[in-house]
Amino acid sequence: MNSKEIRKKYFDFFNKKNHRIVLSAPLVIKDDPSLLFTNAGMNQFKSFFLGDNNPEYTRLVNSQKCLRVSGKHNDLEEVGVDTYHHTMFEMLGNWSFGDYFKKEAIEWSWELLVDVYQLNPDQIYITFFGGDKSDGLSSDIEAYDHWKKIVDEKHILACDKKDNFWEMGNTGPCGPCSEIHIDLRDEKERKKKPGIELVNKDHPQVIEVWNLVFMEYNRKADGSLIPLSKKHIDTGMGLERLCMIIQNKKSNYDTDVFMPMIRKVEEISGLSYKINSNNKNEELINIAIRVVVDHIRAISFSIADGQLPSNNGAGYVIRRILRRAVRYGYQDLQLKEPFLYQLVAILADQFAGVFSEINKQKSFIEKVIFEEETSFYRTLEHGLKRIEQVCGSLKKNHQKQIPGKDVFELYDRFGFPVDLTSLIASRNNITIDEIGFNDALDLQKKRSKADAESEKSDWEILFKDDKEEFIGYDYLESEIKITRHRTIVEKGKKSFQLVFNYTPFYPEGGGQIGDVGYIQNGEQKVYIIDTKKENDLILHITSELPKNIESTFKAVVDQNKRELICNNHTATHLLHNALREILGSHVEQKGSLVNDEYLRFDFSHFEKVSEEQLSNIESLVNKKVRSNIPLQEQRNIPLSKAKEMGAMMLFGEKYGDVVRVIKFGDSVELCGGIHVPSTSTIGNFKILSESSIAAGVRRIEAVSSVVADHYYKDQLEIVKQVNQLLKSPDNTVKAVKELLEMNSSLQKKIEKLNKEKSGDLIDELLNEVEQINGINFIAKKINIENALIKDLAFKIKEKVKDLYLVIGSELNGKALLTVMISSELVKEKNLHAGNIVNELAVEIGGRGGGQPFFATAGGKDVNGIDLALKKAKKLIS
Repeated sequence: MNSKEIRKKYFDFFNKKNHRIVLSAPLVIKDDPSLLFTNAGMNQFKSFFLGDNNPEYTRLVNSQKCLRVSGKHNDLEEVGVDTYHHTMFEMLGNWSFGDYFKKEAIEWSWELLVDVYQLNPDQIYITFFGGDKSDGLSSDIEAYDHWKKIVDEKHILACDKKDNFWEMGNTGPCGPCSEIHIDLRDEKERKKKPGIELVNKDHPQVIEVWNLVFMEYNRKADGSLIPLSKKHIDTGMGLERLCMIIQNKKSNYDTDVFMPMIRKVEEISGLSYKINSNNKNEELINIAIRVVVDHIRAISFSIADGQLPSNNGAGYVIRRILRRAVRYGYQDLQLKEPFLYQLVAILADQFAGVFSEINKQKSFIEKVIFEEETSFYRTLEHGLKRIEQVCGSLKKNHQKQIPGKDVFELYDRFGFPVDLTSLIASRNNITIDEIGFNDALDLQKKRSKADAESEKSDWEILFKDDKEEFIGYDYLESEIKITRHRTIVEKGKKSFQLVFNYTPFYPEGGGQIGDVGYIQNGEQKVYIIDTKKENDLILHITSELPKNIESTFKAVVDQNKRELICNNHTATHLLHNALREILGSHVEQKGSLVNDEYLRFDFSHFEKVSEEQLSNIESLVNKKVRSNIPLQEQRNIPLSKAKEMGAMMLFGEKYGDVVRVIKFGDSVELCGGIHVPSTSTIGNFKILSESSIAAGVRRIEAVSSVVADHYYKDQLEIVKQVNQLLKSPDNTVKAVKELLEMNSSLQKKIEKLNKEKSGDLIDELLNEVEQINGINFIAKKINIENALIKDLAFKIKEKVKDLYLVIGSELNGKALLTVMISSELVKEKNLHAGNIVNELAVEIGGRGGGQPFFATAGGKDVNGIDLALKKAKKLIS
């Protein structure tokens, strides 16, 4: 059975049990600040578990793309080293929201594994929650009683909270779980030692297959547990591990999920992947190949879902994964040029018909990865040079160990793992300070944790509301009641989050910033400083709590700001459409920002947009603005109908069964944002800049409406002032061009005169030479451009041996000192121009520095130049 068949049998089984098959949520999470990535199948259903939202269907099944590389669920360092941990993996899951519970979940899991997948029941072991005194929880006897009806009691094991109580984080929905394990050892090994003794002992062949989580509680901020209003089922089974079991392999990497990519890496590197090797060198190669084929999946799916590698947030995590893969390829596979991008095509073929986003964006993903690899290889080259410099400096000073801070710099800045630095150092008979490195690493982790830390109190529920309603498409004002609130403390600053029963405030999303405004009750007006969305809750952020919090309030959105945002959002849609018309249908949105001041639009395109193309794009948008195209909005239409309309769908966005379509002429997009009633409301559109932000991704920044008007007004004012300065010429451009040509001609004449003057000064300075203690000393105050002083000093150095030259000059009311010392004096007299000039700079109220033979200093006190020249002479007298 191949992986596609295994996945299909899972879907078919639960479909027959009345579960609705749903799509995987994107890997990159956009509406939950507690997570960067989807790390469990239940993430997208969090609001259902908490009772904040009611699901349309109470039974669901899917295969969820998950990524675990940060936070509590972090398996990164195990990936590749063992045979079953992964960064990105598929989590097969079935859910019940207040429907069936433990009995059905347990019986169906057994039926699927034993009857459908034909696993040997004698090799299966079950764990259940044995209770926890600190939480006041007793043993999960209910689960145990269900299991013992279908499984030999000798195969059932009670485990503690660590292994059998599932929690997504420090707070939130949680509950006891029951895990299904399987013993994959051969019969001889199983007879020697019962599998029950190896469950949860990290044995590579006695492993967990499936986790059945019984969501019963909500963990509060103070650590206490309260029962959820309804009981739920949340299960998770890793497809990769299931494939290993069914395909009778010893490693996830030996299955059809990974072997096609492993063969490609063998082809690229010329090295072989040796299954079950005991050779140390071969295992190093195996580990590197496993890292590469695992990481390419996480990288590709993240890019496909809209997350580009970058230096912060989720983008930094993806860049870190990519660089880890490149390091292993570089260090153990001897791959000295980009190679990861060559695996994308195989990945696209593997997931055809399952996750289509890879195949649809194959060229784009390859381009991004290739550019990232190329950049990192340059970084590695710089790092190698840095290591050699460090080793050379240590040898010169007869030292034998690289300090921990330098090892950390190589790790943090250049991406060098400690073992690679140690290897290169050992070739120079040098060790590394691992303790110092670990201290530096721990310090960085503590800083990062402190930066990310925030304290959230539990929600204080004022009254229960079935569902918060957003009414901001139609209203800017409304009477509301606060249903709940909580306190947030971030970096010592306190704020409050309020939830309303109705709200006209649009929450940040889809690139559009959140609304601001206020709520008012009598004389008290509380300002809404931002609006965000977390899971399915709209959070109104304030710096204070209303006094009479249980009263009815009037909620008012800042209308002026909202209108400016609307203009820019609709202009963004028109821009997207114009880009596709002018540049081609390959253009797709890769990110956007829409606020009241400007719009920013990122899109896929592999070359700079020419000035002519930008002009055409801008003209096309303005043409559509002037055409007064009315908004055609369709709310709550089936996704299938939207597709028939040709609506643009963005990769990495989560769409439900019903969607909202925004249409302006031939611009048709799925969008939840706020728009103008017709395009003429925008008034004007102006592109300000076009640039590259990543491989294959360009960015346009533009303004619209009154901001665009102000831009044109400012430009016209500049032209007006230029005309006035030029005495109102008939042709301004021609007049400016002539002025520039005249300026260039005069500049050349000035440079010629300065050079002639410099030549005269050389003769004058040579006549000023004074011998002091075997040193040819020259000190002179002159007035020429600073740019010529250095050239003058070097020319004099060529003519005078044992030279100690000090020049003082004044330019635009500021003093400058220049010191030139011949190499003979640097060696024999131990003179240092940098030290000398810094001492002389005291006289001009400034500071300076430089090399031993040449240095400069600047200061504010021009009257101190003469004093500095006298002091220069005293230093050698």
